[in-house]
Amino acid sequence: MNLKFLAGVLLGFAIGFGCRWMGIPVPAPPVLVGALLVVAMTLGYVLADRFMARREARHVAHCGGPTG
Repeated sequence: MNLKFLAGVLLGFAIGFGCRWMGIPVPAPPVLVGALLVVAMTLGYVLADRFMARREARHVAHCGGPTG
């Protein structure tokens, strides 16, 4: 498993636990549908990032490089 993913999940659980324990509102949707929306948005972001990283840059000819 990816270390960043595991760290993110653990941090999410820690924030949720801390908010519930201290009685402050959780900074996330309190219903399952809202939580699934957050997961879907995150997965969409990650998949788009992977797709865009694999394709060739379209505007390389317009890049000035280090000399401008």
